[in-house]
Amino acid sequence: MDKQTAYTKQFILLGIILIVTSMFNISIGSIDIPLTDIFKTFIGQVPTKSSWETIIIDYRLPKTITAILVGSGLSISGLLMQTLFRNPLAGPFVLGISSGASLGVAVFLLSTSFLGGMFSFSAFLNWGLPFASSIGAFIVLLAVIIAANKVRNTMSILIIGLMFGSLASALISVLSYFSDAEQIKQFVFWGFGSLGNLTWNEILIFLGIFIIAILGILISIKPLNSFLLGENYAKSLGINTRKSRNIILIITSLLTGVITAFCGPIAFIGLAVPHITKLIFKTSNHKILIPAVALFGGIILLLCDSIAQLPNSEFTLPINAITSLFGAPVVIWLLVRKKKIYI
Repeated sequence: MDKQTAYTKQFILLGIILIVTSMFNISIGSIDIPLTDIFKTFIGQVPTKSSWETIIIDYRLPKTITAILVGSGLSISGLLMQTLFRNPLAGPFVLGISSGASLGVAVFLLSTSFLGGMFSFSAFLNWGLPFASSIGAFIVLLAVIIAANKVRNTMSILIIGLMFGSLASALISVLSYFSDAEQIKQFVFWGFGSLGNLTWNEILIFLGIFIIAILGILISIKPLNSFLLGENYAKSLGINTRKSRNIILIITSLLTGVITAFCGPIAFIGLAVPHITKLIFKTSNHKILIPAVALFGGIILLLCDSIAQLPNSEFTLPINAITSLFGAPVVIWLLVRKKKIYI
């Protein structure tokens, strides 16, 4: 069996698993809904209980779509960062974009005590958190892009991103120190991450940005493959490394920023999924890896969200806790078993 046939079979299998996990994710929750009723709803028929149609269309389906987009976006971002920096520990948050988004949310939620309530009016706006998070992420993105054009060494960009993250964390600590318990509680709960808060309008915005990012990735496959052997090799192939680097940074920032804005910081997925995918597909070709990590990311986050749903309970465990508790041991086992890490 040639490699192309093997890859095709693997992609078909991943597609089937994604559909199965999506249906399972929709079916479970505080009320378990049979798969037959889910199918009835999708084809326009009335399920056994009419209230189930509202639950599926307005709550469960948006959450499932969000999980797929978030898992895919974080996984792709992690792959791009690991390739650009040639560092297996790089993830979607190394640029400080997530920290900038967190700082924006911290200013939004914690500044009423520190700044005398000048932002308190925005607590009544539904779009307040995503807007504040987006502003914070954009400011850090702008700073990273400016820095990227000032330095030649890619590793310097990595260090600059980490420093922006440290600076944002320090400012968040100052804001937290002057905030009351209720404000800190709100910020902590946002930090747990959530997939179930998006409306259909927000999902459409999310999907639009996701599609734009994917289009940017499609024109970056050749530069990404060449970056695996270093920037000097990429230049020898006639690739404009500065332009390609900026495109990769902007794509990662777009995906990370919108995900953090709408769903909070979600750990593990962006760091670990690219490694799992490389271990299974045994290739460094981004033409194969990008769709593979997107599928794997969606599947794994759907599984984590399904685990987070306590059976027959209205409570849901923090998605951040589940992604790390469920995923970290799997990655450790895979790496110990394979005894090799692919970059």
